Amino acid sequence: MLKIDDISYSVDGRPLIDHASALIPEGHKVGVVGRNGTGKTTLFRLIRGELTLETGKISVPRGAKIGGVAQEVPSSETTLLDTVLAADTERAALLAEETEDAGRIADIQTRLADIDAWSAEGRAASILKGLGFDDPDHHRPCSDFSGGWRMRVALAAVLFAQPDLLLLDEPTNYLDLEGALWLESYLAKYPHTVLVISHDRGLLNRAVGSILHLEDRKITLYKGGYDTFAQTRAARLAVAEAENRKAQARRDHLQSFVDRFRAKATKAKQAQSRLKMIEKLSFTVTPKEAALRKFTFPEPEELSPPIVNMESASVGYDGTPVLSKLTLRIDQDDRIALLGKNGEGKSTLSKLIAGRLDPMGGRLHSANKLRIGYFAQHQMDELYPDETPIDHLRRLRPGETPGQLRARLSGFGLMAEQADTVVARLSGGQKARLTLLIATIDAPHLLILDEPTNHLDIESREALVEALTEYSGAVVLVSHDMHLLSLVADRLWLVKDGRVTPFEEDLEAYRKLLLASDTPAKSAKPAPAPKRASRDEVLALRSELRKCEARVEKLEDMRDKLSRKLANPDLYEKDKIGEMEVWQKKYAEVMDGLNRAEALWIAAQEKLDAAQNQDAN
Repeated sequence: MLKIDDISYSVDGRPLIDHASALIPEGHKVGVVGRNGTGKTTLFRLIRGELTLETGKISVPRGAKIGGVAQEVPSSETTLLDTVLAADTERAALLAEETEDAGRIADIQTRLADIDAWSAEGRAASILKGLGFDDPDHHRPCSDFSGGWRMRVALAAVLFAQPDLLLLDEPTNYLDLEGALWLESYLAKYPHTVLVISHDRGLLNRAVGSILHLEDRKITLYKGGYDTFAQTRAARLAVAEAENRKAQARRDHLQSFVDRFRAKATKAKQAQSRLKMIEKLSFTVTPKEAALRKFTFPEPEELSPPIVNMESASVGYDGTPVLSKLTLRIDQDDRIALLGKNGEGKSTLSKLIAGRLDPMGGRLHSANKLRIGYFAQHQMDELYPDETPIDHLRRLRPGETPGQLRARLSGFGLMAEQADTVVARLSGGQKARLTLLIATIDAPHLLILDEPTNHLDIESREALVEALTEYSGAVVLVSHDMHLLSLVADRLWLVKDGRVTPFEEDLEAYRKLLLASDTPAKSAKPAPAPKRASRDEVLALRSELRKCEARVEKLEDMRDKLSRKLANPDLYEKDKIGEMEVWQKKYAEVMDGLNRAEALWIAAQEKLDAAQNQDAN
């Protein structure tokens, strides 16, 4: 049991946590949430004893081990497997102990059996595989891997050690979708207590059973996953606001009496009585909600489809292809999610589409005047740490006034204070916002986003979903955030075994496919009753249907314009045969796009009908 009893802690004289309490029963899985800056990481440091409390006490059972990922594994010649095995310090010490005492040898063997030491290598290898390392990688030295991959090794080590209290701070930030889904499943079955700071709604809905919410210097424990927490909190806030409105109306009524009769001697006593009543009125303190967290993407002009077209293209490095036989097309209204394990070539494909890699073979054609915005994780590291966001934009838009530059920044939630702060002192979320602004400043027709939600809190992720929904350009998205993918993407491409193919099923089917590949086959069970669609799911389906309708209308308009063009007899003169063939090709491409758009429209309508029928039943 983790007991947090009346704790307080301040930073630079500013109260961060103020007389807060919570009780976490043993074995519970708890998601820790709250806006950036509310003290989530500080709470973990307090639990570990790295910081000194001002008031209160944090207690764990005597002898309980607390574990977490403090930093990446150092670059060394130790293999990944040995690094993970060394995390179980008791097993390592027992195996290293040398003695000729028969009794002690027996005790060591008994204890090794108790802690299941002989299956350790298999368990460690299974964790490494789940986090994206192939079997040959297990025997390579840590020095062979980059910092992001060594963070995965550090995570594998703490999972293997199985501490009694596992503290994880944004563990999915350095995982791909496949690794994040594996971690969800692993944490749900973890045998001890888990506290995980995360902004990943999928993990918070599937891997934990409670939510610990930090807000306005207090800590509140809610039962259920994130969606249940959000509904419960919204209901509480609605009740508090209603009570406040009643109290305000009562206050206004009393104040009106005081204002009218305070000067009259016959009413002075009653007026004083009402002033005392006003003083006694209490208002429920409601949270100070964050300033509007928004993104405003500039709108590109429309280009004729397709904006990118590949025919048997291949791409790779140093003459060795990573992907080949790529026959793909992208239209300006496409929303494409790239699926596939790390190392299969998702980033390579993104760079090919973005024009950062040339095709090694085949054909790749991009529309004239095509502008591409590219957001990759490493690009945040390419910001200038000693310059402000205003400085970054001034380099890109030297002719704009300071007011225009600040307006651009505020359109991405970077207000006056952040605009004049050097990048080195900005939070991870603020740096991500600046990088997104730079990627979209030229109103790209195609936006390629590689893990854009790392460092963004849940409110900012929702703002990104809204911005992408309204954005009229194409989107190619790589993300471990299933919630983002499910609301934004309408096409799925699977990058696997050197090929890129459409994945015809949905994301939930992909998640089940991945998890099934990591677990033994189980006996068949009766199918559960259909799950009733939530309000959010119905709203998402309606949004999807509206996007499909708009796409069909746009393509029908293009088809009609091309039909009128092709109906012009002058186009069929002998000297215009070449021009006629061009227009006929464009008409065929539009018809192909229209057929696909209508199929997506019908599928979206069927999904919405099914969800509404469930609600009706």
